[in-house]
Amino acid sequence: MADISANFLGIKSPNPFWLASAPPTDKEYNVRRAFEAGWGGVVWKTLGSEGPPVVNVNGPRYGAIYGADRRLLGLNNIELITDRDLYTNLDEIKRVKADYPDRAIIVSIMVPCEEEAWKAILPLVEDTGADGIELNFGCPHGMSERGMGAAVGQVPEYIEMVTRWCKQYYSKPVIVKLTPNITDIRKPAAAAKAGGADAVSLINTINSITSVDLDNMCPEPSIDGKGTHGGYCGPAVKPIAMSMVSEIARNPETNGLPISGIGGVTTWRDAAEFMALGCGNVQVCTAAMTYGFKIVQEMIAGLSQWMDEKGHASLDDFIGMAVPNTTDWQYLNLNHITKARISQDDCIKCGRCYAACEDTSHQAISMSEDRTFEVIDAECVACNLCVNVCPVEGCITMETLAPGAIDARTGKTVEADYANWTTHPNNPSATAAE
Repeated sequence: MADISANFLGIKSPNPFWLASAPPTDKEYNVRRAFEAGWGGVVWKTLGSEGPPVVNVNGPRYGAIYGADRRLLGLNNIELITDRDLYTNLDEIKRVKADYPDRAIIVSIMVPCEEEAWKAILPLVEDTGADGIELNFGCPHGMSERGMGAAVGQVPEYIEMVTRWCKQYYSKPVIVKLTPNITDIRKPAAAAKAGGADAVSLINTINSITSVDLDNMCPEPSIDGKGTHGGYCGPAVKPIAMSMVSEIARNPETNGLPISGIGGVTTWRDAAEFMALGCGNVQVCTAAMTYGFKIVQEMIAGLSQWMDEKGHASLDDFIGMAVPNTTDWQYLNLNHITKARISQDDCIKCGRCYAACEDTSHQAISMSEDRTFEVIDAECVACNLCVNVCPVEGCITMETLAPGAIDARTGKTVEADYANWTTHPNNPSATAAE
C-alpha cells in the first residue's frame, strides 16, 4: 500500500487532505467531527483581533451556480471571518490539538495591517500548540473594505511587511494565503517569499456575483433588498487555481517555495493534479460543505489506489512531476499532429459533434443520410471541440499521427520524432539562435 502521509513544512498528517479555513472549521465541534471522519488537518476559520466584534448577516450567505443535473459547480459566499470570541476559539484550538496530536492544525489570522496588532495576537495563537499559522490575505469581501484580506494581498509590499512581522513574533511555520484577484500571482508569491514565508496557499475565493434576482433587481444572495459581491469557490474555480499554482511552481523567483493547493478540490484526482503541479498538500472546503466530512474517505481510498497502480510509494514520488511539462504557448511543438476519431460502436448519433464543428469550428465532420458521422482528416485541425461536446465518454478520441504519416490537411509528412522542431521557424529558441 502506498504511504499517503504528508510532511508539509515539517507538519505531519496522516494524509494530504486538509480542510480550508471556512465555515466547516469554525468551531471545536466541527473540527472534531472532521478528524473522526479522517481529515489529515484543518486550517481553523480566520481569527480576528480583540477589537470591535465581527457581525455577520442574518440572512442568506451563499449564492450558487449549478450544472444541468443541479450538481453544485460554484458557491459564492458573503460570510466574514469568525464572529465567535477570540479566546473561545483559542481555548477550543488548544483542546483539539491536545486530543489529536497526529493531525495538523493551522490557525488562519486576519488583523489590521499594523505591527502591534500582529504582535499582540501571535503569542496567543502560539500558546494553543497549533502547528502553524496562515495569513489571510485573500478574502475579497467585507474585511477587504476595512483594509484587510485582499486589500493586503493585492499589494506585494504589504505582504512582505506583514510576513516579516509574523516571522519575527512567531516561531512556527507561516503560510501566506494569496488572493486570485490580481493580475500576476507571481508578484505576491515572490513578496511572501521575500518576507520569509515558509509556504503559500492558494487560491482564496474569486470576487464574484453569481446571479441577479430579476424580480427584485438585486444581486443574490440578497439581504433586505440589497446584494453584494462575494467570494467564489468550488469545482468551477479549479482551472484558475491550478494555473496560478503552476505559475508559482515554475517561476525562478519562487521555485521551491512550498505550496498548499486550494480551489475546487472535490476528488482524489483533483488533489493528485494539484500535487503534480507542485503542491505539497491540498485544502478542501466546498466539497465538504456539499457532501459532508466523510467525502475524505473516498479521497483517501482513491489516491491510495491510484498511487499503487502507478507505483508511487509516497507523495514525494509525484509531487511536482508536471511542472517541467508546463510551459508558455510559444514553446509548444507545432509539428505535433493529431486527428479526431469517432467510434461508430459508441456513437449515439446525437449530432452534437457535427453541429459544433460545422457551425463554430472547421467543418471537419461529415454526416450521412443515416446520421453516420465521420472525421474529414483534411479539414481536422485537432481542436478537440468534438471530444468536449460529445455526451458519450470515450466515443471521440484524438489519435497522434505516427512519424512518416501523411497529414491529409497539408499533404505533408509528419516529421519523424518531430526532429525538425529544433530549427522550426515557429520555435522561438531556433529563431533566436538563427
